[in-house]
Amino acid sequence: MMTPKELAILAAKALDEKKGKEIFAIEITDITTLADYFVIATGSSNTQINALCGSVEKLLEEQAGEKPLRREGYRDGTWVLLDYGCICVHVFSAEARSFYDLERLWADGKPLDLTGVLTQD
Repeated sequence: MMTPKELAILAAKALDEKKGKEIFAIEITDITTLADYFVIATGSSNTQINALCGSVEKLLEEQAGEKPLRREGYRDGTWVLLDYGCICVHVFSAEARSFYDLERLWADGKPLDLTGVLTQD
């Protein structure tokens, strides 16, 4: 069984493989009971947002045996949430990400160093 940190890193890898932009992970264990980590990424279109989420779901199921407890936002396509309990993956359009600004809202959390995990800029 993988730790929440390992799952967050695996989700970031999955997002990177499908060319997600501005991939960011933050540890929020000490400030909320919602999850241990948020993983955030931007997609360039509704199609890419859905592909990014599909990539996360596939990799987490194949490598960790994890399925999301809940999926929200697929119909709208501007913000999709994959809730795995210990991690939440948020995939936004650029406009929605700027509007909700989760990095600012959760600025008290600790950024997870993804150096060596991500290949895209």
